[in-house]
This record gives sequence, structure tokens and C-alpha cells, in this order.
Amino acid sequence: MNPPADQVTVPIPGQLIVEGISKRFKTSRSEVHALDDVSLHVKPGEFICLVGPSGCGKSTLLDIIAGLTKPDSGSVSADGQPVVGPGRHRLVMFQESALFPWLTVFGNVMFGLKLRADLNNAERHEIANSHLALVGLQKFARSNVHELSGGMKQRVALARSLAPDPRILLMDEPLAALDAMTREQLYSDVQEIWQSRKKTIVLVTHNVREAVCLGDRVILLSPRPGSIRETFPIDLPRPRDINSPELARHAAEITAALKNYLTMDVPD
Repeated sequence: MNPPADQVTVPIPGQLIVEGISKRFKTSRSEVHALDDVSLHVKPGEFICLVGPSGCGKSTLLDIIAGLTKPDSGSVSADGQPVVGPGRHRLVMFQESALFPWLTVFGNVMFGLKLRADLNNAERHEIANSHLALVGLQKFARSNVHELSGGMKQRVALARSLAPDPRILLMDEPLAALDAMTREQLYSDVQEIWQSRKKTIVLVTHNVREAVCLGDRVILLSPRPGSIRETFPIDLPRPRDINSPELARHAAEITAALKNYLTMDVPD
């Protein structure tokens, strides 16, 4: 028997709904309350940035959205379907590039494409080459990973994440370990790629300016247990300059709010 029409969930590609997520971790000596009743609705094609103090559960929340960690309570749905485990339409880009050192640059980008049964080998090659061109590394397709700089490795990781055409890209501080000049260039590149592809992106970062530079909304989490304290819409025109006075004013507002919550809350 089919459910009534008003109870049917219509899949919306790229939509992400987080409802009432809580999570605790047990250690040998204690229990850590990582997240408490976190709810977040992300529209298709929206760029969301999560900021907050260390230990507030940002990466844990990202892992739950990815299906890598199960919550104690609450639910996550993506594209109108419940998240019960990892899926190819939700890919994660980590702080470290996590490239396979035994594969070439081209081989790394091809890796995820091999799981696409709907593509033939010629199509996979074409997609891999186009994504290397997208991040400006087509000339390094046959290079080994150890021959690349840190920034180039992250470009490969970005191309590898985008090549399988995920609807939702989850980014866990992917630019944190890079030098300032490389980060600034990648801020421009990520904005350009996002505007051309309109993927739904959730980015975890400690860098408030980075969040303002990239995000449509900046979500501020409290100290542990992490919960959403405030949401800051960012209405600055794109492309955004990380060093612009307007961006600095937005970042200062969010930083002040973060400092205020740090004085109000004492971590467990």
C-alpha cells in the first residue's frame, strides 16, 4: 500500500537535513559529550561553513553527515533519503590530501571513477582529464604524488572529490596545513569551482576569515557539547577577497560572538 501523497518525501538532489543530532563517546576513563541536539537544513547548492572552538564536535558532525559515524539520537537525510552509511553522492575531502602514493596524479583522480558502473573507460578518462584541467594540473597527470607541493596535492584531492560528481561535498579543514599564499590562491579556485558546479558544500574550519570568504552562511557552534549557537548569513558579492575590509568586518563580528560564547561556556 502506497503512503498518502502528503507523506511522500520528494528527493531533492543536494539537499541536506540534519535533525536533533546528539553524540557521546566513551573512553576508558570518562564519557565525552560531543554534540547536543544539532539541527541544520542546507539548501541544494549552498556553501555552509562550520566554525567553533577546538573540541566542539565540528568534525564529528561532518563524519555523521558522511555516514562514517552513527549518532546516538537524531537523523540525517541527503537527497530526501536517510543517511545510514557512506554513499558516493556524499564525499569527504580531509585536512590531509590522503592521496594514494603508489598512484600517479591521474590514477588518484581515476580511483573514484572506477566505482561508477554507468561509465565506460573512455568516459572515465575524459572526466578525470577535465577535472585535472579544472584545478590546473593537467600537465602533471603522469607525475607521482611525492613530486607535488602541498597545495598541488590538495588540488588533486579536490579533483578526486569532484570527479565522481557527488551532490554533497564535505570538507574537513582541507586548507589548514597550507602556507598563506597557497591558501589565498585556493580560496579563489574553490569559489570559482563552486560557482561553476553549484555543489552543496559543508566546510569545517577554525579560520573565521576563511569561512566568511567561502560560505553563504557561517554556523557558529558552542564549546563542547557542540550545539548551534548562531547563524551568520554572508551577503558579500563573489568572488571575495580574503583581505577586503568588508570581509574583515564580517569576520570580526563572528569572532566577537565566538569569544563571547567561550566566556559563557566552560568545556567538560
